[in-house]
Amino acid sequence: MKFPVLAVTALMLCMPAFAQDATSPIIGAWRMTALMITQDDGTTSTIPYSGQLIFTEAGTLSVQAMDADPDAAPTPYTANAYEAYYGPVAIDDQDGTFTITVESSLVRDLIGQDLTRVWSVEGDQLTIGPANSSEPWRVTYDRM
Repeated sequence: MKFPVLAVTALMLCMPAFAQDATSPIIGAWRMTALMITQDDGTTSTIPYSGQLIFTEAGTLSVQAMDADPDAAPTPYTANAYEAYYGPVAIDDQDGTFTITVESSLVRDLIGQDLTRVWSVEGDQLTIGPANSSEPWRVTYDRM
């Protein structure tokens, strides 16, 4: 009888610890529903983007998104109208923020950067925006 207890204990000690509380409402897979940009005059336009986010219980974030317009101008986050990066993420449920340290990215200038975002979850909808108000975008996602 001691063998199963020892085996389970050994397995538990070998498993990686979760980087954050798996009960956070942001953990999971999300499908992009809208990317909104606010112009200098205060008007908002919707960009035809599609994509997904995955926040894992192990403490990583993976982002993939694409502008439907293949001729879209590059941004600090995109190349050829595509955005893709991932890395460890720290989620602060109390402040409604997360910070990803970009470990791998299609846009190599992002590698090593810490990107902090504000977020809220209402039901099965996630809204993310920049922590820096000089970036005029907001993205919504539905839980997958």
